[in-house]
Amino acid sequence: MPQEYTLKEALKMAILAKKNLMDFYLEAANITENEEGKRVFVRLAGEVGDNARKFYQYYQWDDLGSFEDIMDKPPKADSVMLVELKRALNKDMHERKARELALKEEESLEKTFLQAAKNIIDPQARAVFVEVAKDTRNHYEIIASEYSRTMGMVHETDMDTYVRE
Repeated sequence: MPQEYTLKEALKMAILAKKNLMDFYLEAANITENEEGKRVFVRLAGEVGDNARKFYQYYQWDDLGSFEDIMDKPPKADSVMLVELKRALNKDMHERKARELALKEEESLEKTFLQAAKNIIDPQARAVFVEVAKDTRNHYEIIASEYSRTMGMVHETDMDTYVRE
């Protein structure tokens, strides 16, 4: 059934979803002991923040405050992503679990925005949702690659070596 999201609603949802995801990655970086893993989470947090800024640049209304105000707000205590991360942390959390949660959250966010895009009438609002889904898929691929590397799985950069042998 078609839904009517305004461009304002679509952009606001995108910005706030990216803020929540950024908070998740920053918290995951804080608990990750491996320096390479920490760098990946910090990089993802930065990219997600850049994505949020991209959507904010199109936001013409003043109800959110400045971009810095949004990004400086503390993480939402009831954010499902952070609650799951903290629950896992209480059970001897390690970075593998953080990556697994990140993969799950990225995949869920991508599906949510793609499904919503199918039902949005306004082409501009639909384009925002599709763009968020595309950015999310890119982050999923980065995390999946890092997960494979740290788990000792065949990494995509090694594919030629393993295929030829």
